[in-house]
Amino acid sequence: MASSPFPRTFESLVAEDDAVPTDGWDFSWFEGRATEARPSWGYARGMAERLGRASAALDIQTGGGEVLGSAPRFPAVTVATEGWPPNVAKATALLHPRGAVVVAAAEDAPLPFADGAFDLVTSRHPVRAHWSEIARVLRPGGTYFAQHVGPGSVYELVEHFTGPLPEENRNARHPDGERAGAEAAGLEIVDLRAERLRMEFFDIGAVVHFLKKVVWMVPGFTVEAYLPQLRALHERIEAEGPFVAHSARHLFEARRPSAG
Repeated sequence: MASSPFPRTFESLVAEDDAVPTDGWDFSWFEGRATEARPSWGYARGMAERLGRASAALDIQTGGGEVLGSAPRFPAVTVATEGWPPNVAKATALLHPRGAVVVAAAEDAPLPFADGAFDLVTSRHPVRAHWSEIARVLRPGGTYFAQHVGPGSVYELVEHFTGPLPEENRNARHPDGERAGAEAAGLEIVDLRAERLRMEFFDIGAVVHFLKKVVWMVPGFTVEAYLPQLRALHERIEAEGPFVAHSARHLFEARRPSAG
């Protein structure tokens, strides 16, 4: 295994992570520490293209606004929702100077907008797609364009900490189930594509930071609670090289049928 510029002891790697903020969806800290292949469809590019044609857009669960903020042009009406207070503040600081409004809204609450308020709704990695609400706030002919997390995503890592999970967990977020949910809400599927993508973790600090940042992977994760599993994984990485897992992603584009 190639030598690393980073400290190699378990304690120093874990301590280093404690100083790194976990708010927002900026993953630049992982450079050189972990990698994840990107889906072939280029979500941010497709989102930006659709924003350029929209008149009123809503980005759901925007995180720190980083993905939405990458678009070169916003519609005249651009709104984003976010449920975690540190991310609300971060997204507001990033998006407000460009004329976008950030609304604090819990992930499971109804969207606080009028029926048919938007001709475009976007989301990157929503915790759950609330299809009836998405359909309600879309105008007739409007589009939902999103990248979702698919079934069994990063389960090689998750099950190192939790042990084997039941099949119902593995099948959650399956694109077939989400298709059925979207259609039940009255949406028409325009495009649905799925890919599994290689991930590599080069040190235990990257694993700790990932699990602290993506909190639903191992609910209640702390270093103290999972110290034996972390030490074992650190020793495995030191002996064998990067820990390999696979993320699951699917591109989802749906349309609310035009009136009449």
